[in-house]
Amino acid sequence: MEDEKRTESGSKQGLSGADFAGVGIQFALAIVLFLFAGQWLDKRLGTNGMLTIAGVFIGAAAGFYSMYRKISAAQRQDDEERRGKR
Repeated sequence: MEDEKRTESGSKQGLSGADFAGVGIQFALAIVLFLFAGQWLDKRLGTNGMLTIAGVFIGAAAGFYSMYRKISAAQRQDDEERRGKR
């Protein structure tokens, strides 16, 4: 019974600071993951760092897109809650 109340109240409050911190960590991890993938491909193909640089940019783009989607969803949810209170 209490779990149901906790879930309902948590979903109505929107995203917390911890959720936004998680978005930042996810952004950093995407960059690091693609950095290492680029380095691995550079060693495998012998491309002298070009794929490492491409990996960093692809990771940053993927992390930014993920962050944008999460923050947009939170904003949309907040807007809907504000309309509902009027």
